[in-house]
This record gives sequence, C-alpha cells and structure tokens, in this order.
Amino acid sequence: MINGGESALRIRNTEARDFKGIGDLCRRVYPETPPWSPEQLDSHRRVFPDGQFVGVVGEDERVVGMSSSLVIHWDSYDMFDSWDVFTANGLLTNHDPVRGHTLYGNEVIVDPALQGHGLGHQLLGAQKDLAQRQQLRRMRGGARLRDYHSHARRMTAPDYVVAVVHGQIVDHTLTFHLHEQFHIMAVVPHYLSDDSETMGYAALVEWLNPDTVQPAHYRERPTRFLHRDVVARDHPGR
Repeated sequence: MINGGESALRIRNTEARDFKGIGDLCRRVYPETPPWSPEQLDSHRRVFPDGQFVGVVGEDERVVGMSSSLVIHWDSYDMFDSWDVFTANGLLTNHDPVRGHTLYGNEVIVDPALQGHGLGHQLLGAQKDLAQRQQLRRMRGGARLRDYHSHARRMTAPDYVVAVVHGQIVDHTLTFHLHEQFHIMAVVPHYLSDDSETMGYAALVEWLNPDTVQPAHYRERPTRFLHRDVVARDHPGR
C-alpha cells in the first residue's frame, strides 16, 4: 500500500508545478544521470500535454512516478535510431499528430521505494488509454536492458533478450514490459549514451492497440524475440 491505501495514489497529466518533483524523482532513480530539466519538461507540455503523466501521493501531491510520450510518424525513423533521435534530444519537438500513428513512450520511471505497488502499470495504462482514445495503431518505445551489464561477459545482447523472453533471466525493465503485454521487435545498440547498466542497449518494444489492430500487424513482427506460445498463436505454421 502507498500512504495508507492505493486510493492515495493518483495519476494525472503533468503540470508546471510538478517540474521540481520530477527532477527530484529522476535523481532518486538515476543518480548518475542529469534529470529532466525544466526547459525539457516545459517543451513536453507545450507540444503534447496529453502525453505527459505523473503519479502523485498525499495532500501535497508528491511526485512518485512519471511518464512521457509523443506521437511519431514511424516511417520517418529507423528502428535502430537512438533515444536522442526519437525524442529530438529530449524536447519532443518532433511530435507529429497529423501524420503520426504511433505513440512513442520515451520515459516511465517510478520511485525506487514504491516499486511493486502497481504504479508503473498505472502509468503505462494511462499511455495505452491515450493511444486508444486517439485511435493510434500502437505504442512503441525503447526498454532499457537494465541488468544486461551483469551478463554481458557471457552473452550477446540479443541472446540476453531471448533469455529474458523465455523467463531464464529477469531484467527489471524488460520483464516489466513483457508483463504489460509488450512484444520485442529488435535489440538496439547505442540507444542510450553513457548508460553503464545497459551498456547502451535497449529493446524496441511494441503494444498493439486492440481497437485498431489488423492481422497484418501481428504478421509484421519478427519472431526471434517472441515467446514460442505467441509465435504459435499469431504466426501459425512457423
């Protein structure tokens, strides 16, 4: 429970008064990485306010979680592009609501002291609800391979991801996304710079909007990083 009950936790759109709390949250989650700056957060709200969320608790609405997203025209990108490319260096000024059909999730963070209380699930749920309201085809994002550094000496990043998919290894970020019904499209090197935990690697993950999905969208998925049960269901005959 959080502060006496789940009802004390609220998910809402980010406001300017949350910027300091988001910065403090970033320092707790990524102590070695500069936090989101007020200039970046202000840009997020200016270009796509509906895509920015915080989780807050208490009467003072302390920020304990945050997520951010934008809409992109996927065909304008390569799936192996970096986080900087997908987010316009963190400013989200490439938000494209006219041509875009993909919600790109560029951040989901939860206070380390509150992990395991369902806050990450609720933040992702808010993003999925947004994708459905806007009738977008899907949601994609780069899931950090957070625990890869512990296995890098004995396996490649793609082999590590396959092991995570089949439950042989737990990766605290990627396993969470798999539990949230995301599927892996590719392993992306150099997605993040100066990230010692991931050694730069992330998995491109995808959630398909059940309101707009077509059979072809499943067939377009590469099967290497899909669990064998999903392959049997969505790719019969393979």
